[in-house]
Parts: sequence; structure tokens; C-alpha cells
Amino acid sequence: MSALAIPVKKQPNRTLQKFLSNRAAVLGAILVGFFALLAILAPLIAGYDPLQTSFTAIRKPPSALHWLGTDELGRDLFSRMAYGARTSLMAGVVSVFIAMIVGVPFGIIAGYFGGWADSIISRLIDAMLAIPFLIMAIALAAFLGASLTNAMIAIGLSAAPVFARLTRGQVLSIRNEEYIEAAQVLGLRHPRIILRYILPNALSPIIVQATLTIAAAIIAEASLSFLGLGQQPPNPSWGSMLNTAKNFISQAPWMSVWPGAAIFLVVLGFNLLGDGLRDAIDPREY
Repeated sequence: MSALAIPVKKQPNRTLQKFLSNRAAVLGAILVGFFALLAILAPLIAGYDPLQTSFTAIRKPPSALHWLGTDELGRDLFSRMAYGARTSLMAGVVSVFIAMIVGVPFGIIAGYFGGWADSIISRLIDAMLAIPFLIMAIALAAFLGASLTNAMIAIGLSAAPVFARLTRGQVLSIRNEEYIEAAQVLGLRHPRIILRYILPNALSPIIVQATLTIAAAIIAEASLSFLGLGQQPPNPSWGSMLNTAKNFISQAPWMSVWPGAAIFLVVLGFNLLGDGLRDAIDPREY
């Protein structure tokens, strides 16, 4: 086999076995799968319109009619929780996608070409990482305007430096491999080398980081919605539901329990899943 034909290192069977043997990782996958199904099936399983108000059912406790109770306007909390899962998961996934689209190319340029490009990009990354993630997201969301779309953009841009730094480190370790040097000697163009040899071999840690960052993005979206910078009322969001519930903690505690528990569980699920993936694909474990 020639040097250029070296495939991406994969051990799918052992990786899957190692992942399944990790109970915490499996639990994380189950939690993520549960909330994903809740979001996908929301129109089918929600018994009420999440925006429909009822002044005869204001702040009713959980019952057979309203499984999780109702809020201050008589809206069914289970329906709002199900549709709120769509908001949170979409915000997490889209924000991380934006972060990868922005951060990964800069990381590749810095790590592969080095020189002045690496110096400039690295200093920009260091400057952005000096600002706490949530503070930067709040500042960008306030600058862009209060909406879910702008919140996702703000979260994605705030998370991009993490992916840029990770990608740069991976590329620095890969670019000195023999098959990369052989490709350069044979005259392959830089874009082809990057897309065919560099990026596939750097993808595994990026995927793990994406899984972990989704959890942080969900918390950030809930925080922005809580502050009024994310999903706008009356559309359901776990963060905005908590913002409303804080005024009724003593009269209707269930209004805050359910969205708070949902945020905790879905973030826990993504963190456990990310840790499990990291352990499963770590080549040092084989």
C-alpha cells in the first residue's frame, strides 16, 4: 500500500463495544434520544396547542387532564415542554454547527500553513477565549437583537474559538506525518491534501467537542431566553418558561421544576455522551 493510500484509522467494532460497555455513556445516549424523540414527536404527543390560553385553568397542578400542570395563563405545560425541547435542541445543534463552520477552517489555516497566518489567528483565538463564553454570547445577542436566530448566531460565534484551537492542534500533529509529506512532494494541491488527508484524521476529536459544546449551547440558549434575548414569548422555550416561573415559585412550583429538570437532564445526557465518545475513540485505549 502506498503512503498516500493510508486510510483514516477506524476500529468501528471495538469502538462501539467500548462505548456500549460504558454505562454512563449509554445513559447519556438514552437521555439525548429521549429528548430528541420528544422534540420530533411534539405535534403528535402534545395534547394542547402550546400557545392556547385558558383562564379557567390558570396555575393548575399536575392532573390527568394536564400531566405537568398549567402556567400563569392556563397553557398546558407538557405541550410547552415538548415544543420547548425543539427550541433547545435546535439551538444547541445549530449553534455548534455555526461554531464548526467558523472555527474549523481558521484552525486548519493556522495549523497547516503556519507563519504569519498562524500568529494572527492564534492571537485572535487567545483574545476571544479570554472572554467568558456566556458573557460573550450575551453581549453578541444584545448587539444583534433579541430573537432565537440571533441567539444561535451569538452562541455559535462565541463557541467558534474552541473549535479553532482544537483543530489547529490536531492539524499541527498531522501535517508532519509521512503521508502528508509524500502528498506534498507529489505536487498535490493544498485544498486536496486538507480535504482528503488532514480533515478526516482530525474529525474524531472535533465531533467529541461538538457533542460537549451542544450541552453548553443549550445552557447558553436557556440563559439568553431567561434574560429575554432568545426565544421570544409566547413561543415556548425552557429558559423563558423559567423566567416566568420565578414569579410563582411559592404558588405553582411545578412551573419551574419541569423546565429546570429538563435542562439538567439534557445537558447531563450530552456531557455523558461526549465523555463516552471521547473514551471510546481514544487510540491510546487500544
